[in-house]
Amino acid sequence: QLQLVESGGGLVQPGGSLRLSCAASGFTLDYYAIGWFRQAPGKEREGVSCISSSGGRTNYADSVKGRFTVSRDNAKNAVYLQMSSLKPEDTAVYYCARNRYRDCSGTKPTDYGMDYWGKGTLVTVSS
Repeated sequence: QLQLVESGGGLVQPGGSLRLSCAASGFTLDYYAIGWFRQAPGKEREGVSCISSSGGRTNYADSVKGRFTVSRDNAKNAVYLQMSSLKPEDTAVYYCARNRYRDCSGTKPTDYGMDYWGKGTLVTVSS
């Protein structure tokens, strides 16, 4: 069964860091770009980052650029989102999603091409 499972969320103080993981099962990540998205309470889902199948191409939302770093380890069938200098406005449920294509579309993360989604992990940034 094809699955994406996010982990690593939790409560962190402003200025802190977290690393989210997205583990894939039922398929090999090597052939797919992976996107990270988030949805804050009462807000629409937004794209956070995307990484191509090889890891050679990434993009980020302006709101996280310079603070978040996406990476992948295809040997472990996993993708990561390192989040630093966290702000209260980063509070959201974070999702990873598989893109049916190898590359990320455009210069900003979008949900174009995303065909499978994880159930999300909650990140709360609060003092």
